[in-house]
Amino acid sequence: MPLTMARAGETNTIKKVGGKEKTRKFLENLGFVTGGQVTVVSETGGNMIVNVKESRVAINRDMASKIMI
Repeated sequence: MPLTMARAGETNTIKKVGGKEKTRKFLENLGFVTGGQVTVVSETGGNMIVNVKESRVAINRDMASKIMI
C-alpha cells in the first residue's frame, strides 16, 4: 500500500520506491530506500511529515503515493 494510507505514529518498512528515475533518486537521497523504516508524524491537507533515517522530512501527497510500504 502507498505511504499515504499509513496512520500517524505507525512505523512501516519501505517495500518499493516508484516513479520516474529522477523522482526515485530524489526520494532515495532523502532516505527513502527499500528496507528502510518510515514513521508518519503528521498529515495535513495531503502533505505528510515523516521520520526517515532519524530525520524529519515533509513530502507532498504525490511523492508519498510513490512510496510503497
